[in-house]
Amino acid sequence: MKTISKWLLLALLLAGVIATFYSLWKRQQPKPVNYEVHKVERRDLQKQTIVTGKVEPRDEVAVKAQIQGIVAEIYKEAGQTIKVGEAIAKIKVVPDMQSLSNAESRVRLAEYSLQNVMQVFTRDSALYSKKILSREDYDKSLLQLKQAREELKSANDNLSIVREGVAASSKEAGNTIVRSSINGTILEVPVKVGNSVQQVGAFSEGTTIATVADMTDMLFVGNIDETDVGKLREEMPMNLIIGALNDCQFRAKLEYISPKGTESNGAMMFEIKGAAEIPDSVAIRSGYSANAEIVLQSRTNVLSIAEAAVHTQNDSTFVELLTDTTKIGDGYNTQNIEKRLVRTGMSDGINIEITEGLKEGDLVRGNPITNIK
Repeated sequence: MKTISKWLLLALLLAGVIATFYSLWKRQQPKPVNYEVHKVERRDLQKQTIVTGKVEPRDEVAVKAQIQGIVAEIYKEAGQTIKVGEAIAKIKVVPDMQSLSNAESRVRLAEYSLQNVMQVFTRDSALYSKKILSREDYDKSLLQLKQAREELKSANDNLSIVREGVAASSKEAGNTIVRSSINGTILEVPVKVGNSVQQVGAFSEGTTIATVADMTDMLFVGNIDETDVGKLREEMPMNLIIGALNDCQFRAKLEYISPKGTESNGAMMFEIKGAAEIPDSVAIRSGYSANAEIVLQSRTNVLSIAEAAVHTQNDSTFVELLTDTTKIGDGYNTQNIEKRLVRTGMSDGINIEITEGLKEGDLVRGNPITNIK
């Protein structure tokens, strides 16, 4: 009984040693490598770039105050359409005390002058009727009277402008009513009744009463990297995608490429603009974010292959062509290959054009497949 147990123990020990050595040997054996296989096919290739930007109106005007004062009334609000000459707001003038005092003084002096001239003219008229005064002297006296009356009228107009911003003799020509200078839509009215406003001048930009834009003529405005700007030309078609409108797409045409770049995050960016073709049935708001897809190059029905299967070494471009196309399960025998030099053309970032070295239907070994168990 003891002998049987001894031999059984030795057998178990030997089996364990054999299993250990087999496991170590198995681990040292090279694992089979599986590769992707790509087929040379004819495709249409397009190389495009995507430019981020926004949609804004071509014509956008800031309507500013022409006089200094306080906003008395506002007739329009954002979102309303407006025509040239329509009133947007009314400004109440707050006169400068020095200017007001000077204007009042000018009126008083004009009145005194007119009274004096009228007395002289009355006397000269009596003398002329008695034929004591000559016609020439009478005409001079009449002219002085007309000039005095005109000076008083001018002084009163000046006083009215200082007080109210409108000449007394021309109520419709005043600057107290702010009017639109273009047809369009009011985008913004940044002032409220009671706000003080500054007039446009040499040292002041003036207060913006409203912003008006023509929303029927929209532009895409974006910035493109210096690596792609050299491939652009005017009149190139663009495809606009506006995310705020559920990724609606519209056609556009490139019409402006900035001749000067600006640095942004270490890269030179160039502004571009494109005329957007947006139907009247679509409501577009100024400032919508948009992406513009621009086709830089295109090829039709050309031989191509996955760019990942093309390798470069010492200024040579080659692929690993399968010389044994025997099927192994769902794949091919990827162990027998031939290093084949090729010439390449345009790439769309996924596939690349083959101009020389391969024919349609050839199979090329790609990258190793690492997710197969």
